[in-house]
Amino acid sequence: MDRNFLQRVLSGFIYAVILIACVHPIGAETLNNILPITIKQHYLFYGLMSFFFLAGAWECMRIMKFGGGYEKWIVFPLAIFIFYLFSKRFFYHDFFFNFRLTEILALSLILIAVVTLFRSTNELYYDSGKLIFTVIYTALPFGFALGLPRYSAYENTFSLEVFFLFILIWSSDTFAYLTGKFFGKHKMAPKISPKKTWEGFAGGVILTIILAFFIEKYNPGLRGNWMVVGFLVSVFAPFGDLVESQLKRSFGVKDSGNIIPGHGGILDRLDSFIICAPVVYLYFILEKLI
Repeated sequence: MDRNFLQRVLSGFIYAVILIACVHPIGAETLNNILPITIKQHYLFYGLMSFFFLAGAWECMRIMKFGGGYEKWIVFPLAIFIFYLFSKRFFYHDFFFNFRLTEILALSLILIAVVTLFRSTNELYYDSGKLIFTVIYTALPFGFALGLPRYSAYENTFSLEVFFLFILIWSSDTFAYLTGKFFGKHKMAPKISPKKTWEGFAGGVILTIILAFFIEKYNPGLRGNWMVVGFLVSVFAPFGDLVESQLKRSFGVKDSGNIIPGHGGILDRLDSFIICAPVVYLYFILEKLI
């Protein structure tokens, strides 16, 4: 058997186990049965999002190849400060999903950064543009991700929104790949991601919504309507992959990193999540207004 295949399977399995342990209450339950100390699930989740944010920011800096200016020295201080503001809200249970101008502005910045990547790539060749894009592309999405689950530090409860978000993202990718493999004929974005087809995209949307129906049916305590979440994920997960592919293509990079052997870097694994997390967060805001 191919050694690279075994490496890819093993590293993917370890990645999945760590991720699930940090976004599902089973993680803290298992560790508390093994370790002599009590670990709260929300600390595991926060630690995971923090690691993803820091590793993603580092990879983004490497992809964009900062010059010798001052900008590369203030990327992390600025990004960490913004993530800290979200962290305060996370620990003080301050994500109320009300219509706040600052939140809408932050979500709009993500959209502007993505549009700039596709329409005005030359702006990102300047270190100032690289600085702004790196901060927006990493600190804001993982910051908004902190607001998705609900938890109680006293009752030691932790809701499953992020767990099912990852399930839908993985399922969407799988459904789109299989549908595209057997039925795909029309390329979706041949210059950016030549393997994606419109047939695969359609199959991913339909099958992900079906899966989301069963998530909604058997988990009534989740925020929002998960058939809507399933639709949003199936639409924006492929778009998230295209965004990261465009970023790497613009700077002549194949993988964002090699932290997960055989799978690439954190941005390679979380490109869909980076876009889907703020989209789902925005949906939760709008859903509460209706």
